Amino acid sequence: MIIEKSLDTLRHSAAHVMAAAVVELFPGTKVAIGPSIEDGFYYDFDSPEPFNPQDLIKIEEKMHEIAKQNISFIHSTMIKKQAIENFLKHGEKYKAEIASQIEDDEVSIYKSGNFTDLCKGPHIENTQELKNFKLLSIAGAYWRGDSSREQLQRIYGTAFFTKQELDDYLVKLQEAQKRDHRKLGKDLDLFSIHEVVGGGLVLWHPKGALLKNLIETYWKNFHFENNYELLASPHIASEELFKISGHLQTYSENMYAPMEIENKPYRIKPMNCPMHLMIYKTKLHSYRELPVRYGELGTVYRFEKSGVLHGLLRVRGFTQDDGHIIVAQEELETEMLGAFNMAIKCLKTFGFNDYKIYLATRPVEKFVGEISNWDKAQKSLENALIKTGYEYEIDEGGGAFYGPKIDIKIKDALGRLWQCSTIQFDFNLPEKFDISYIDDSGKKARPYMIHRALLGSLERFIGILLEHYAGALPFWLSPVQTVIANINEEQIEYAKSILKKLKQAGIRASIDLRNEKIGYKIRENALQKIPYIIVVGNKEMENNSVAVRARGNKDLGTMSVDGFLDLVSE
Repeated sequence: MIIEKSLDTLRHSAAHVMAAAVVELFPGTKVAIGPSIEDGFYYDFDSPEPFNPQDLIKIEEKMHEIAKQNISFIHSTMIKKQAIENFLKHGEKYKAEIASQIEDDEVSIYKSGNFTDLCKGPHIENTQELKNFKLLSIAGAYWRGDSSREQLQRIYGTAFFTKQELDDYLVKLQEAQKRDHRKLGKDLDLFSIHEVVGGGLVLWHPKGALLKNLIETYWKNFHFENNYELLASPHIASEELFKISGHLQTYSENMYAPMEIENKPYRIKPMNCPMHLMIYKTKLHSYRELPVRYGELGTVYRFEKSGVLHGLLRVRGFTQDDGHIIVAQEELETEMLGAFNMAIKCLKTFGFNDYKIYLATRPVEKFVGEISNWDKAQKSLENALIKTGYEYEIDEGGGAFYGPKIDIKIKDALGRLWQCSTIQFDFNLPEKFDISYIDDSGKKARPYMIHRALLGSLERFIGILLEHYAGALPFWLSPVQTVIANINEEQIEYAKSILKKLKQAGIRASIDLRNEKIGYKIRENALQKIPYIIVVGNKEMENNSVAVRARGNKDLGTMSVDGFLDLVSE
């Protein structure tokens, strides 16, 4: 933990040195905010001219020049009013605004050379400690994240203690760029997003829609096997529904504006759970029926600012992998354990075997329900986790206001963590919707509710899958599993007969009959990450065989069509 804090300090200091370099190189530039972040640091600037990639090189060179000067980071405090006046005097309106919102009468100041910053610190002792850093990219950012405020320029960078750590990170970054799901989505013709359609709204192309359907089909069958009932709910609902659920009062900034239908306000749904509870309420339930397990691949819509939209990973319309369990108190632990085991089995099916697991507990201030009930729920979750045998960490105060939860983060091929599965207890909605069941004494009782997602949203999960596998999806998930390429026109009919046989065997096969050289066709189809390429020439046609190449340019030799089917069926 000490190393992590020191790295945070190093990166925060690097942000200051970068700001010093920028204001020296580009007079008139105003500085805003410059924190360390998970993989590095950034600083936001209000510059008269836009920065370009060549500017990054200049700024980095200037940073090295400053670092070599062995300049100390000197801490002091200043009366808040005086600090505000000083910042305004030097045209630093953003720093003045931040200072004005600090509650204390004094503010913390750090000075390094000619650069003075409003900052709590801490920092490294002097700039000479900063040796291994790299500026990475330029992006736009609104001041305070508010699209109605000033548009700033954000420069990202990273820093490490050793050159080896920096080099390793840059190699990893290059690999991540190659695996960027947005590039892969275009190269593999899976999906597209167009401003004329709307930011964050995904158009699935034929192969992408097929991939999505493969995951949905697996998901549905998996839920049937685990005794879930599948539901379907509409995309819009009366605003009254979201008043009952509380979303209108607590989540309205993430909801789209109402539409009026026959003088009644309606909303596009941001959640599926209110509709699931309305289905539960349509009949009386006995304790013998519990737990009731509902599942839906329901498309929901949430407002995200344009600045945070990111391919499939952050969208405005997405298919939620949703499950809701209505359960009696005494069965809570069993159902939590069942949901956890379902999540792990599901993630393993897609090739994810490394996890970080968290138990998120009651928030310190805003929460609903009695503390004694929270304690019972948290204990049930913890008991379920202990029974799994997996290691877990406590995320103190990280639960939602309506209940504690278990979060499962998966580690991808590059070692990056992604939040996917969540098992969330809810005290709130059963009360708001006044749901009940008849207990074994014949009286009405209030059930508990569990929200759970195994994959998260399908859009985001597909983005993670593409990056994890660098687009080379497992055979069962590949939209096209095999392509047949003929050498010349003489093999066209033979190639078509193979295509028919493969399709009859349930293989997702396509055929490439273009009048191109076979080497070109092999290269083109290999770029599509197709698991197997079947080549047929006169020799194969005469012997009723096929020449097979596996992904990764592996020549598997010649075999019969049945031999190929045996190979892929394994």
